[in-house]
Amino acid sequence: MTIKYHPNGLWVEQMNDTEYRVGLSEKGQDDVGEVMFVEVSAKTGPMKKGDAILNVEGAKAVTEFTVPFDLTVKEVHQEIEDEPELLNDSEKETNWIMIVTELAEKEFDLLKTDAFSD
Repeated sequence: MTIKYHPNGLWVEQMNDTEYRVGLSEKGQDDVGEVMFVEVSAKTGPMKKGDAILNVEGAKAVTEFTVPFDLTVKEVHQEIEDEPELLNDSEKETNWIMIVTELAEKEFDLLKTDAFSD
């Protein structure tokens, strides 16, 4: 499984040939601070680049995360609304936001391999 990073504070993990998991990266965690409140905007189905997926209130900032490319949401991690501290975890199995499909391979290839690179 390959994990890459988008400069907006999200990580994207290629799970298999068609599915990817998206979560809050170390950079996103650092930018927001300790997460205290989460509102999930993502819904299953198609989403366009720039659509809101998550509103996060942290110790340092209130941030709206948007989807960085067109994709289709297969599953949303709803538990993060009731347990926002899950997004503070460094484990990808815990701090994920959604599982997606129909993400263009060329878009994934353009992502960075370092969480803090721009």
